[in-house]
Amino acid sequence: MSSELETGDNSDVYSVGMSKLRVAVVGAGAAGLCAARHILARPALYDPPVVYELTENVGGTWCYEERVGCYGNGHPIPSSMYKNLRTNLPKEVMMFPDFPFDEQLPSFLPHQEVQRYLERYSQSHQVTPHIQFSTVVDEVKPITLETEGAGPKTVWEVKSSDKEGSQKMERFDSVFVCSGHYSDPCLPDIPGMEHFKGTVMHSHSYRVPEPYSGQSVVVLGAGASGLDISMELAGANAQVILSHGKPPFTFPLPPGLRQAPPLTRVNEDGTFSFMDGSGTRAQVLLLCTGYNYTFPYLRGPALGLEVRRELVSPLYRFLLPPAFPSLFIIGVCKLILPFPHFHCQVQFALRVLEGAAPLPSGPQMEEEVREHMEAQRSLGVPSKHLLRLQKEQWGYCQDLARDGGFAPIPAVTRSLYEEVWRCRNVHPQDYRKANYRLVSDTQWVLKD
Repeated sequence: MSSELETGDNSDVYSVGMSKLRVAVVGAGAAGLCAARHILARPALYDPPVVYELTENVGGTWCYEERVGCYGNGHPIPSSMYKNLRTNLPKEVMMFPDFPFDEQLPSFLPHQEVQRYLERYSQSHQVTPHIQFSTVVDEVKPITLETEGAGPKTVWEVKSSDKEGSQKMERFDSVFVCSGHYSDPCLPDIPGMEHFKGTVMHSHSYRVPEPYSGQSVVVLGAGASGLDISMELAGANAQVILSHGKPPFTFPLPPGLRQAPPLTRVNEDGTFSFMDGSGTRAQVLLLCTGYNYTFPYLRGPALGLEVRRELVSPLYRFLLPPAFPSLFIIGVCKLILPFPHFHCQVQFALRVLEGAAPLPSGPQMEEEVREHMEAQRSLGVPSKHLLRLQKEQWGYCQDLARDGGFAPIPAVTRSLYEEVWRCRNVHPQDYRKANYRLVSDTQWVLKD
């Protein structure tokens, strides 16, 4: 172990000693590539990172996989990408702030273009040579070592297995958890499900609409994927009922798609009942009900963390467990602008490791997290939504940039993001036809 990572008295703030820090990155999706890119940009402070990637490619969930279910080694296929997906955000706000998309591309992209962008990002920043592909992380565990004159310090043992089954253990000063949270489907408990004899599937396993042409489909959940998939199915001549708990959509829906309130139960005859007393019979139930938080290689209780299907807590600044401030879980928040969000979290985390962004003591961090959660609950926010940032994301990223001493996300990003959000809620079938151009850090224009 070459690094000198020290803790101060009564504090979990880390500082860099004479040797370089060694960092493990779990996952080579957008967050993991971002972490590795910024580590490599600091060669005086860090050894090159070791990036562990389950699949054979970079890109994470953006890497489309025709297959569903599990790989030959028994590990679940992580990607939730469907074949015809197009981004619901324009490339002008989606991009990493320091790495634009090709200007010739339209604003709203097919997923293949995002995958190519991430491959180019990885290659341009020389991340790819540091990725161990087809490698499973089996365990990430903190180890306390005694050091001469500096007291105890925490290092991390990372155990992994390659595709041949060979196991390896390495030690690091810090671990960036970048494995995402869109791969383990959340399956709701629906009374009477044993009576339904049709096809039940989660959007995680949805790829193309053609197999459902001419069939009756109930789609449960009207988030971004639920609404998009419902419209795609209706366009392929399926008869679709979109069941959700939101206020009824007032914008025009395509023929063959109608709305219903939440599904309450499956009756003994296999029909569905909805909250308003209405019902229907269907051949397919498609669950667009989100995903669970799961980190099988982390032992939550040993880290002072509770990992539930809808919540990971306590995380100081939605990023690190107070008891182990050299472990960073990137991107657990929902309803965010992902790539710029990762960009800010990674840079702040590295400043913490370098001692340039001091942290409060562990108990103080825990208390701050507790107070924030209690304040949110007092406003009526349920536990399953405590990691939804929405409008809070802008102030959050701005605070990270201020405390980490790096450039904030430009104001034009928020302005265009909010305009697209407005258009999406008015014209969900047409908003992707628009193309935008950034004029400055504060101004954008609609292209002809």
